[in-house]
Amino acid sequence: MLSAYLAEFATVVVVHLLAVMSPGPDFVMISRNSLVHSRRAGIYAAFGLGLGILGHVTYSLIGIGFVIANSIVLYSVLKCLGAGYLVYLGYRALRAAPASAPAAAPAAPVRADLPALAAVRMGFLTNILNPKATLFFFALFTQVIDPHTPKAVQVLYGLEMAFATFAWFALVAVVLSHARVRGALASILRHVERAFGAILIALGLKVALSAR
Repeated sequence: MLSAYLAEFATVVVVHLLAVMSPGPDFVMISRNSLVHSRRAGIYAAFGLGLGILGHVTYSLIGIGFVIANSIVLYSVLKCLGAGYLVYLGYRALRAAPASAPAAAPAAPVRADLPALAAVRMGFLTNILNPKATLFFFALFTQVIDPHTPKAVQVLYGLEMAFATFAWFALVAVVLSHARVRGALASILRHVERAFGAILIALGLKVALSAR
C-alpha cells in the first residue's frame, strides 16, 4: 500500500511541476512584479500563488471542482472573472507611468513597491481565477489520484503542490530581481513591462474565448 501511495505521489509531483513550470499567467505576473517592483513583491506574490493552489485543492477535495467543471454556467462565470482580472492587470501594466529608477541602482524597485498584502492578493487571484487550473485539478483528482486514496494523504499531496508552486515562483522572483538581470534590462524595462501587459491581456482574451 505504501509503495502505491509513493508511486502516486511521484506522479502527482511530476505532473504538477510540468504544469507549474509551463509559461502562463502566473509566470508573467511574477516576472513583472519581480522586475518592476521588487524581489519582495515577487516572493509575496509567489506565496499568494501557493494559497491559490490550496484553494484549488480544497474545493477539489470536497467535490466543488467536479461541480464547476461540469456546469456550463459556473465554469463560464469563473472564466469571465479570470479573463477580466488578467486583462485588468495587463491594462495596469500598459498604463503605468514611465519608470524613473536611477541607472546606478538597478536592484532598486523601478516604481513604488507593492504592499505585502497587495502582492499576496494579486498572486492568489491570478491563480484561483484561472479556469485552466480548475480543469487541471479536476483531472488530477479524478484521473491521477485514486478516489480511494485517504483524504489525509490527498491533503499531503495538496500541501506539497502548494509548497512546490511557492518555491518555484519564489526562485523565479529571486533570479529576475537580481541586480545583474535588472541591470541588463534597465534600458528596455519600460518596453518589457508593456510586453508583460500585452501578454496578460492576450492571455485574458484567450481564456475568455477558449472552450472547455
